[in-house]
Amino acid sequence: MSPSPVYLDYAATTPVAPEVAARMTECLTLDGTFGNPGSASHAYGEEASARVEAARAQVADAVGAQSADVVFTSGATEANNLAIFGTAQYYQEAGRHIVTARTEHKSVLDPCKELERRGWSITYLVPGADGALDPARVAAAVRPDTVLVSIMHVNNETGVIADVGTIAALCARAGNARIHVDAAQSVGKCEVDFAALDVDLLSVSAHKAYGPKGAGALIVSRRRGAHLMPILYGGGQEGGLRPGTVATHQAVGMGAAFELARAARGSEHGRIAALAERLWDALRAMGGVVRNGAAAARVPHVLNVSFEGVEGESLLAAVQPQLAVSTGSACTSATQDASYVLRALGRDDRLAESSLRFSLGRFTSEADIDTAAAVVTGAVERLRRIAGRRDAGT
Repeated sequence: MSPSPVYLDYAATTPVAPEVAARMTECLTLDGTFGNPGSASHAYGEEASARVEAARAQVADAVGAQSADVVFTSGATEANNLAIFGTAQYYQEAGRHIVTARTEHKSVLDPCKELERRGWSITYLVPGADGALDPARVAAAVRPDTVLVSIMHVNNETGVIADVGTIAALCARAGNARIHVDAAQSVGKCEVDFAALDVDLLSVSAHKAYGPKGAGALIVSRRRGAHLMPILYGGGQEGGLRPGTVATHQAVGMGAAFELARAARGSEHGRIAALAERLWDALRAMGGVVRNGAAAARVPHVLNVSFEGVEGESLLAAVQPQLAVSTGSACTSATQDASYVLRALGRDDRLAESSLRFSLGRFTSEADIDTAAAVVTGAVERLRRIAGRRDAGT
């Protein structure tokens, strides 16, 4: 049996941390906390409810929010949909305009496109070539009828960090729009302080922080008086915003993962940064290599590199037997189109197609980095030789 490929795709999905899995298992069996947390008529439900509320507090503590702000969802995609559609519906009498960016995740862009189809006006801002979005440009796009500004905190393809605190402050001066931040890639990678950012809505994901897939939350600021209409109906759970039985094991797993991510962020940051530089130093030695988002503030966990002189599909095929990497978001990996994020940064289709996203995580080692560098270098050099012979007609 061939060995498993070296895994460098942590921005797309991560393994569940062993200690998180152990806490989740406690909520699944007859001798554990298996009750329905919505059932207050017996001890089993009360015990499950207590576990869910403890997890809610863990999530809140990790992002600088209050427990009452946390609405559990099935993930950041649902949280983004709830933030966008819920705000749009609640405030539609005040205006029908939204501001966002071309480099947002599909779970923000697609809801905005659907609202456009329904007659809403959407302003799509384009960041600079380094991937950074000028806060002043965001505020300048706010109109009297703007009800929502939705800007990602850490870009999932480039790792570029948006200055959402300044964006929120400037937008507050420009109008009365609510501020939504997709922070799926932020927890455990950089500081997230919901209260200090002074935003209304924050989407987070469990599995980006070594928690379970299928779990997330929308943080809704009670302090700022943010209001939403639900997009699902059928129960009063989660403050009436997310009906249905809360999955106790998912919530507990998310809470545990966020608690661990908060504790490990300081020590992990330097180690990950050193590994990312080690990989970049090895790759750029080839020449003809572009580091996307290099000039902007970034988290070190994501390294996005474009390789000149190679065809993208051939490059990915050449490295995949030995490496688990991606060309962009997992939500768009089924398509063969060049990354819309890199195109928005001004990369032409060929360079955008020939990009790889390496995302480093808690279990990445120096040996993994050295293997990845050797595999990619060998593949790029081989493909460039083939392309050279083809161009020469031999």
